[in-house]
Amino acid sequence: MIAPRGGTRKGWQEGHVLVAPDKFKGSLTAPQVAEHIVAGLRRSRPDLPVVSAPVADGGDGTVDAMVAAGFARLQTGVTGPVGKQVAASFAMRGETAVVELAEASGLRLLPDRPSATTALTATSAGTGELMRTAAMRGAKHIVLGLGGSACTDGGAGMLTALGARLLDEDEKPIPPGGAGLLRLARIDTRDLIRVSVTVASDVDNPLLGSRGAAEVYAPQKGAGPSEVAQLQAGLAHLAEIVRRDLGVDATDRPGAGAAGGVGFTALAVLGASMRPGIEILLEQLDFDALLAGARLVITGEGSLDRQTLHGKAPIGVARAAARAEVPVVAVSGQRQLTRDVLRRFGFEDAYALTDIEPDPEVCMAQAGPLLEELAVRIADAHLEQSLSRNR
Repeated sequence: MIAPRGGTRKGWQEGHVLVAPDKFKGSLTAPQVAEHIVAGLRRSRPDLPVVSAPVADGGDGTVDAMVAAGFARLQTGVTGPVGKQVAASFAMRGETAVVELAEASGLRLLPDRPSATTALTATSAGTGELMRTAAMRGAKHIVLGLGGSACTDGGAGMLTALGARLLDEDEKPIPPGGAGLLRLARIDTRDLIRVSVTVASDVDNPLLGSRGAAEVYAPQKGAGPSEVAQLQAGLAHLAEIVRRDLGVDATDRPGAGAAGGVGFTALAVLGASMRPGIEILLEQLDFDALLAGARLVITGEGSLDRQTLHGKAPIGVARAAARAEVPVVAVSGQRQLTRDVLRRFGFEDAYALTDIEPDPEVCMAQAGPLLEELAVRIADAHLEQSLSRNR
């Protein structure tokens, strides 16, 4: 059982506030956001029972959220996206491991200015190495969070690290990166490590085409038009070889284009299932149990905008709270959605740091203290009202 920060399963009082935010990207991690909200609530209501359960949607911060929920953090050295060793973590509890691609193969591990060369050669090998380590430590099931990827290699590096052989016509391993896929002649999966994998992602892009991995995401990783065309051709060739050698066609499946095609390989070769990241994370947190007896839920993320409405963490939290008939409010750095729109999606109210400080740069620098001030406002505006509902 998970023992969330702020209480234990049997230790919290009836009528607690459940604090379940995602990260404020570039400013605070999800656990840090939760800590500041709790501090603000306690400033207003010192005796208030509060349960902290930071969340994530499968992207950056997923491991941090699971560690805050009671999973163990395990760290190891892996191959980074440009071939250098990096330190990366995964979370584990029992026979379940949570691996975050961004930890080992993320954009944040690229040079400040990604080049065309890195766009063509960046590898997902480190992600596979994390998965292999988790399996060696006893994981029977791996939750693989996709988001913030630096590579467009179709998951070839991940596969190789898990024991598959991706060979050219001379029976030699193909080079790392998406460009190397053009040299792929056959795939040998006889020594592939077999574990149950669930992909946590809210990306529904196919592998190829105008909405595919190369066209949509490779430019963010340093690719120009010629590199995008080369990467697109490499991914198409990978899909052809997978179809020929393994008899699987996952090219058009929603999410195949996630993380530079890692989604495709997870689906087609590892036999993974794919679900919205926030749904998986809430299950791992046993979120329905945390909601039992709650008087209010506070969730949020750095920016409440149109993307939020497409399955991001706050929406998942709001849906869960609605099923439990617990009111929910949102906090954010900035709010680009009207309160009327947010109410239609289950939020009773929404607060932003820019309500207090209009300068976004100041909000980024002073996010913690400003969040505490917002939490005081939330306590003053909502707790007595929600308490009366629970009487």
